[in-house]
Amino acid sequence: MSPRAVASTDKNPAKEPSGSKKPPPKTSAKGAAPQDSRDKLLAEARAKQADPLASFQPKQLALRLGLPTVIAWIVAFVIPGWIPKAVVGVLTLALIGVVIYVLRRVQRAQRVVNIVKTAGSAEERKEAISKLESDFKADDAEAVFAKAQLQMQDDPRAALRTLETIKLDRVMAPEADQARVQRAMIHLMFGETENARELVDKVNIENHKDAKSRASVVAIIAEAWARSGQAKRAIELLDTLKVDAEIEDLKPQLLRSRAFAFAWANQTKQMKQVLKELLAVNPQFLSGFITKKKHPMGVAPRGVHPVLEKEAFDMLMRSGSMQRRVEMRRG
Repeated sequence: MSPRAVASTDKNPAKEPSGSKKPPPKTSAKGAAPQDSRDKLLAEARAKQADPLASFQPKQLALRLGLPTVIAWIVAFVIPGWIPKAVVGVLTLALIGVVIYVLRRVQRAQRVVNIVKTAGSAEERKEAISKLESDFKADDAEAVFAKAQLQMQDDPRAALRTLETIKLDRVMAPEADQARVQRAMIHLMFGETENARELVDKVNIENHKDAKSRASVVAIIAEAWARSGQAKRAIELLDTLKVDAEIEDLKPQLLRSRAFAFAWANQTKQMKQVLKELLAVNPQFLSGFITKKKHPMGVAPRGVHPVLEKEAFDMLMRSGSMQRRVEMRRG
């Protein structure tokens, strides 16, 4: 599971109409950090749930399964006797069963996606969560992932508890990995690097063939490794990926992981270059490296390398983005 995925955010937060004032970000009843100041990179990385039908091609599936089946029946009729025909008949029935199972899973996943797509506001998210709970079984992996995705915007801890209900030994390996990665991502948000490390060490990257899924998984594993004492190993893992058009939208998440890895590997020059790239994409990404001690807008992950934190803070101050956000909040 390209984990990875939650809140819709403004791509250019610094651009405000002249003379307009924006109300201060709201805090949750539990005293959480303002939503705008949370680690948006991690949230955005999981925000876009892939449409399960996007890569599903019925014609291609029919050709891959239909042609071998037809050939098998031709051979069965050429061979005398009833045994070859019976064998092919049993295999055909089994194949039909598998196809029906796959189609039902795809359709169920599509229903989940349609529910999530309607959840724009906080109230709509509550309604969507309620619908997921009533329309799907408690152990339906797709529904559980979608519920956690919705909860991420308002209460990451609740999303973590939801993901923990997935019994990893009872779901398919890719789904178990997706649950581990998403849980690790939330632990990283709260600076709980050891918890994240324990989870990602059990992920089999080879289970993720899809380019986006693999890139998302690699980014989170690399960050967990980098922040728990294996920075060089994290860099080596990230170097196995080639950022092309197919995974371009995951580039910020991969850059974030590289920033952590270079910082903890004491490769300061490379770290600064990565921060510049993140700044060019969106200054908000740099706030994820700044701790509460310095950050006037909220809480970022603990355990950030001091050089990484200082450079990210200095870049934000030089860019003017930090001052604008503070002024917007005070206004």
